[in-house]
Parts: sequence; structure tokens; C-alpha cells
Amino acid sequence: MVRTLRVSAGTGKFRVDVLATLTGEGVIVHILGGEKPHVGAVVLSVPRPSRSEHGRLRANTTVVPLYGHRDDEIARPAAEKIATACAQPTVVVAGLHIEAATGEEVEMLVAHAAQAVDELVQLIAGESSK
Repeated sequence: MVRTLRVSAGTGKFRVDVLATLTGEGVIVHILGGEKPHVGAVVLSVPRPSRSEHGRLRANTTVVPLYGHRDDEIARPAAEKIATACAQPTVVVAGLHIEAATGEEVEMLVAHAAQAVDELVQLIAGESSK
């Protein structure tokens, strides 16, 4: 059964929306926000057992950023976190943009994305325990 979850963090131009589709065989996530949501990076993380820490999962990750975009800096940690938390392959498509953003504004978007992903992981854990 396919289920969809939606989480957001922040307001106005700092709002980040995260939409996740849970397929039972993998997780598909969109992380979009700012003034101009777009496709800036695609990341696939596949969980695997850690070689150094018994019982812990790590992830093999493939990153495909669009030229000149840095959305992979949000997508990669999100994909790895979700993949290892859910023990399922995870694809993240991310695109967040504020025109002429200051460093502080970028940090705010990154923080909101991380907050939304953390909330998503908690929601998925709650779905799994049902």
C-alpha cells in the first residue's frame, strides 16, 4: 500500500515543504522551498550494514546535482537519514531557492529543511509501528 506524508517548517520565503511517498519497498521524498522551488539535486541512498559498527545501518549514496546548484547539501543528508532510519532505499529530490539570499537566509532554509526531515522520520517511525 502506498502512503503519503507531508511536513513543513518555516513561513513565508523560508518555508520548506517535504512530501514523502512510502511504497513499502522504498521512500520517495520531495524537499521544496523558498521563493522558487525547483529540481536542484536528486539523491539515492541505499541502506547497508555498517562495516565498523555491528547492528548499525549506513548508506551507499549517489548524488546528481544540477550544475551550479547546491541543493545536494540538503538532499544528501536527508536521503541518508531517511534511508537508515527506515531501512529502505530512499530518493530525495530537492530544490530550494531565495533570490540573492544572504548566508543567514540560506542557513535558515537549511535549518528548516533539517527540522522538516526530522519530523518526517518521526512520522514514518509512527507509521511503521501501526
